[in-house]
Amino acid sequence: MLSCSNIYYRYARRNPWILEDFSHEFSPGIHLIKGFSGCGKSTLLRVIGGYLKQQKGKINIQGYRSNNTKFKRKDLGFVFQQLNLLPLASIKRNLNLAAALAGIPNKQRSANINKYLTLLGLAEFKKRLPKSMSGGQQQRASIARALIKEPKILLLDEPTSGLDDLNTEVIINVLKEFISDGNRTVIICTHDSRLDKVAHDILDFNRFLPMEGHLEALAGTAG
Repeated sequence: MLSCSNIYYRYARRNPWILEDFSHEFSPGIHLIKGFSGCGKSTLLRVIGGYLKQQKGKINIQGYRSNNTKFKRKDLGFVFQQLNLLPLASIKRNLNLAAALAGIPNKQRSANINKYLTLLGLAEFKKRLPKSMSGGQQQRASIARALIKEPKILLLDEPTSGLDDLNTEVIINVLKEFISDGNRTVIICTHDSRLDKVAHDILDFNRFLPMEGHLEALAGTAG
């Protein structure tokens, strides 16, 4: 479904590599990327999604030559940490716009909106603006928006950060449902061990970027 081959990325020419000779195959299923803050997890998601361009290496996505506009429009779902819901649009309108941009026909669009709002416990909030909802509700709404076009590739950056166990379990159940057809790939950057139970693969990014030693001293864990 998706493979990274010898990927290199850094934010400035003289800076150290954030991603250095990274290669991995992501088969259909749920993949977790774990590691200390700053180890390149979110950077990798943005490179895979085409929001950043790697300096070296290649990303292969089934059915596409590269991470092009059509891929992002139709077959990529991305949930950023910032959520990025449109503040002046209702939750239903947020989802409807995402589905329309993906070219989903009206009838299917309506069915998908109802499906994912229901699965994520948001059906009664569909007319609400994001600012009138709790943080957990907004996080679930941003996931619903990414799922609405039922993409081949779903990328999530800390989707359960700060959420209680109930919210997290709802999201876990939706992700399990989403990959049940066997043809979709979900990649999640997370510190949340509660997601381990649904992972088909866990990548430890600490091996790519050692933890900063001075942080151990500040945290009082240095030996």
